[in-house]
Amino acid sequence: MQRGNDFISQFLYCNDIPTWTRFLTEIYKELHRPQFHFTARQNWINDPNGLVYKDGIWHLFFQHNIEATVWGKMWWGHAVSDDLLHWKQVDHALYPDETGTMFSGSAVVDHNDTAGFGAGTILIFYTAAGMHADPIAPFTQCLAVSTDNGVSFTKFEGNPIVNWIEADNRDPKVSWHEASQQWVMALYLDADRYCLLTSTDALNWQKIQNLELLGDRECPDFFPLTDDTGREHWVFSGACGNYVLGTFDGINFEPLTPVKRMEHGTNGYAAQTWSNSPDSRKIQISWMASGLYPEMPFNQQLSIPVELGLKGYGENLHITRWPIREVESLRRSSFKTDRQIISKATPFYPETNAKLFDVEFKLTKKDAQYFYVVVRGQPLVFNFIENELNFRPSGQFKGLEDRKASPLPVGEHLKVRLLIDVTSLEVFLNDGEFSASFCYLPDGHIHPLSLQAYSGNPVVTDFVLHEMNSIWE
Repeated sequence: MQRGNDFISQFLYCNDIPTWTRFLTEIYKELHRPQFHFTARQNWINDPNGLVYKDGIWHLFFQHNIEATVWGKMWWGHAVSDDLLHWKQVDHALYPDETGTMFSGSAVVDHNDTAGFGAGTILIFYTAAGMHADPIAPFTQCLAVSTDNGVSFTKFEGNPIVNWIEADNRDPKVSWHEASQQWVMALYLDADRYCLLTSTDALNWQKIQNLELLGDRECPDFFPLTDDTGREHWVFSGACGNYVLGTFDGINFEPLTPVKRMEHGTNGYAAQTWSNSPDSRKIQISWMASGLYPEMPFNQQLSIPVELGLKGYGENLHITRWPIREVESLRRSSFKTDRQIISKATPFYPETNAKLFDVEFKLTKKDAQYFYVVVRGQPLVFNFIENELNFRPSGQFKGLEDRKASPLPVGEHLKVRLLIDVTSLEVFLNDGEFSASFCYLPDGHIHPLSLQAYSGNPVVTDFVLHEMNSIWE
C-alpha cells in the first residue's frame, strides 16, 4: 500500500517502504484475514474508541489485548488513515497502569483551549477499569492529551476527572455543545441506565441527567444530526444499536421518538462516531462482534465506516446508514445485467471467481416466499412470509445470538446493497434505511455468489457486481 500523505509516515512503526511492504505481504494475506475491513496486525480487538479527525488524518483507536488473541487486559490500539479505508497501525496510545486496564472512551479536538493544554490539543477520555466497583480501585473516567497531533499521548496528572458513580460505570463519549459552549459526556452506568455530564473546561464535570435506553447497554454515543430542513436533532445510542432522537439544550435531553434500531444484524456492536469530521459528515464504525477467525494471528474485525443521515418527520424520523463514498475507490472490475427472473429452475450465478464484492440490485418480490443470496456457501435469507432477514450460519455466533431476526422494510420492491469481505457481510436496504452487519466463515460452494428462489419468480433488475481490491495491496 502506498498512500500520498507524508504526514502519516510519522506514525509508522517502520518508516521504510521495504519493511512496510513485507508487513503487508506476510501479515495481511492470511486465510481468514478481512481484505477491506480493519483488523489489527495481531491479537484481540473489540470496541472502536477515540474516533477523531485532525489535520487530514482519521484516527482510529480500539480496544486491544496485545498479549493474546482472546479478550483480556486492554490497551488502546491506534491506527491512522487519510481515506478511512487504508489504515496503518501505529504505536499503542494508552497502556494499562495502576488505575486499571484501559476501557473504552472517546476523543475530541479542543479548538478553543478550554482545558488549557493549547488550542488544537487532542483530548482522550477513557475508563480506567479498576477492580469492578471495588471502593479501593473503582472504575473511573480519565483524561489523556496529545499536543503533537496524535503521535503521542500523556495521561493527565489530575486523573480521575470523574470519580466512580456506581457499578462498572464506563465508556465516556464526549461531544461539544455549541449553543451552550460546553462539553457534554454520555456515560454508561448499569443495566440499561446512562447519564449525562457537562463541563466548560473538560476537567471538572457535573452530572445533569439520568437516562434509560431500553434494551441496550454500554458504549453510549451522543451527537447532533441535521435533517434536510437544517434542523438539529440529537442522537442518543447504545452498544446494541438502539437509539432515540430528541432535543438537547445543554441542560436537558428530551427524547422525541420511541426507541429505534440502527443495527439489525447479528454482529454489529459498540458503534461510535468520529468527532471533528470535515464537511459536517457524521461517520460511524462498529465492532463486528463474535466473528470467528480460527487459528489466525489476529482476532475480530471492525465494520466498514458508514455515513449517517436522517429521513422522515416527527416520530417517524429515523437514521440512515450508508457506506462511505470512499468505498467506491476499491472497485476493480464490474459485472452487470439488466433483468433476471429467479426461480427454482433458473438460479442466477454472476460471472466471478472473486471473494470481495460490492453488489447492488433491485428486487421485486412478486409471489416469492423466500429469496436467497448465497455467499460462499452461506445463505442470506429474505423471508417474505415472516417479512424478516436472516443470516445465521450454523454454530458461528456467540454472545449476540439472542438478537431476533430483522424485520424487512415494507413494500413490493427493495433496493439492495451488499458489501462482502472474506469473513463479513454488510447489508444495506432502501438507500440505508435498513442496515445489518454479519460475520461468517465460508462453507463448501461452487459459485462464490448466487441468487436463488425455490418458490415464485422474484425479479432482479439493475444488478451490478463490483469486484473489490484489498486495502493491503
